[in-house]
Amino acid sequence: MNQETLRRFAKLTVRRGVNVKSGQDVIVHTELDQPEFVTMIVEEAYAAGARKVRVKWTHLPISKVNALQMDEKVASDIETWQHEEMKHNVETLPAQIHIRSVDPDGMKGIDQEKMTRISKVTTPIMLKYREQMDNRFQWTIIGVPSVKWSEKVFPKLKGAEAVEAMWNAIIKATRVTEDPLAEWDAHNATLQVRCKQLDALNLDYLHFQSSNGTDFKIWMIPEAKWLGGGEHLIDGHFYNPNMPTEEVFITPKAGKAEGKVVASKPLSYAGELIEDFSVTFENGKVSKVEARTNQALLEKMFTMDEGASRIGELALVPFDSPIQQSGLLFYNTLFDENAACHIALGRAYVNSIKGYANMTREQLAQIGCNNSMIHVDFMIGSRDLTITGFTRDGKTVSIFENGNWSKTL
Repeated sequence: MNQETLRRFAKLTVRRGVNVKSGQDVIVHTELDQPEFVTMIVEEAYAAGARKVRVKWTHLPISKVNALQMDEKVASDIETWQHEEMKHNVETLPAQIHIRSVDPDGMKGIDQEKMTRISKVTTPIMLKYREQMDNRFQWTIIGVPSVKWSEKVFPKLKGAEAVEAMWNAIIKATRVTEDPLAEWDAHNATLQVRCKQLDALNLDYLHFQSSNGTDFKIWMIPEAKWLGGGEHLIDGHFYNPNMPTEEVFITPKAGKAEGKVVASKPLSYAGELIEDFSVTFENGKVSKVEARTNQALLEKMFTMDEGASRIGELALVPFDSPIQQSGLLFYNTLFDENAACHIALGRAYVNSIKGYANMTREQLAQIGCNNSMIHVDFMIGSRDLTITGFTRDGKTVSIFENGNWSKTL
């Protein structure tokens, strides 16, 4: 990939992704795969006015060795320095850039029972700090190629050829054009128009139907609004948390979902792939799951805590989205969720609720915002998906026809 294009991508990540504030600290979370591009990110962050940029490197093979060898009690202990680091982030609110490049199969073979037990201890502690920062700092997620991930997506290519093909796919999916800043301004505006259209309908619930077996109803929270593209912090600062993004989403009512959804793409979870699966809901909770591969892992995910079996997000993505039309399966939720409609089990995004900044977690829970230590998206959109909306004043509205937005909207 040529340097000019990568430089535009780095600038886009900093200027439209986290939209760094003057004098703000920045943390970059990344694997070891693309150090030259990470250097560009750091340079662009300083050019945007960052006070200090810190890079936190990880390496999946080392993470796997630790998962296999580290004592469970040791791995479950969050040490004093880690608490202090998280407290510092709460106080200083650094912008955080997450660069994803991991091998979808990279943690295959680890003891998932052990990892689940560790997560049940550590995640609630870390969430307490994260909740103090929610909607007060900018974050964004982007993808860059690694050899293993690239060869998974392009199995007929090897090494550098696979990586180059992956760069091209990521650049196109992330809309890194000759002027990506203007491209993203226009893209955000388009998604905002769609959100306003959906808000105006005053939807009570949606009914999803597809020939693959999906037959599913999900209810809305009256105080919820549709979001898409960039988002605003409590102080009004605008940023784009996911790059790419093609979705508009809402926080649905926890405990109000019925029927079966059939996944249209594999789910990469805990370093392994869950394939060909379906989930059935009764009274808003998961009642049954079936999967060709890793069914036990899927079942464990839904039992992480009380909220893990309820829905925290509903997202609409047309089947003609650029990522779907690429014909690629990325084996990575950041990309694959933007190829199809999806739902997320677990924690809700509270900024979808009008007036959320003045509400407590208890008040948000009372109106139907789900809470959990997990937030896991999986894709349910298909070529023939039909979505019918039922409004609070008794009207029926066509939302999706044949996998895409209805022309009547």
